[in-house]
Amino acid sequence: MIGILGSGFPEDPTIALNLAMFARGLRQEGFVEGQNVRVEYRWARNQPDRLPALAAELVALPVDVIVNEGGTPTALALKKATGTIPIVFHASNAIADGIVDNLAQPGSNLTGSSQFSTETLVKAFQFLIELAPRTTRVALLSAGLPPAVAQRAVQEIQASNPAGKVALSLLPTQSDSELEAAYAALAVERAAVLVSAITIHADRLVALAARHRVPAVYNQRAFAVAGGLLSYGASIPAAYVLKGIYAGKILKGAKPRDLPVQQASKFELVLNLKTAAALGLAVPQSILIGADEVIE
Repeated sequence: MIGILGSGFPEDPTIALNLAMFARGLRQEGFVEGQNVRVEYRWARNQPDRLPALAAELVALPVDVIVNEGGTPTALALKKATGTIPIVFHASNAIADGIVDNLAQPGSNLTGSSQFSTETLVKAFQFLIELAPRTTRVALLSAGLPPAVAQRAVQEIQASNPAGKVALSLLPTQSDSELEAAYAALAVERAAVLVSAITIHADRLVALAARHRVPAVYNQRAFAVAGGLLSYGASIPAAYVLKGIYAGKILKGAKPRDLPVQQASKFELVLNLKTAAALGLAVPQSILIGADEVIE
């Protein structure tokens, strides 16, 4: 029996795609839900305060392995819930988030995939400048990044901008009212936003950018699907295939401590042409050609 702890809604098309990729990974190891494996789902439905209780329910069943949906928050909730049942996770930064101490040798009941790298934010910044070449200021909104990691990302982005034509500032996670004021100020300055956040924030942050007509580039496909201008980052569906493979291996007897936490190796660029048109932005041919997916 597999348990899945989800932060969102199973009806969400993005989550449905991820679960389909998880099933693909399971099939590679010889497991098919409803035939030789049972899957128990628990959904927080965008209410993170429910995660500890839902994690406890899965532990109490008990299940043979637990898989997270929703990134770091669900991974941490599962880690707190059990130190014995194998957990297969994906997270933003597995070490910085406090999930494991070592990727190559997790040495615990947790393994999976670590998705974040500052290099992807640097590349996303470059895409943003290509899309909005008149921009002279970019704010990095880091919802969920540890402060030290966010600061390092700022430094690396600045290093990629040696001419100093674009000023970069850090916009920490704030309340809705503070973010509303921040985006309004950015609009007045004709600034842009580079977002690193989990998908639970997608609708809210995309709506903010649209309301204030602020060009914004995001770290996950779900944001572009929700109406964001562009996303560039690790492929979350690819992480779910790996999670399915790892869950299958564990069901066949493998130990999580012997399965290294893998860093993302597949990245995807998703462009929303409708949003680009609404912002009056001309999309460079290089981005159109290089996009993995174009939403029209």
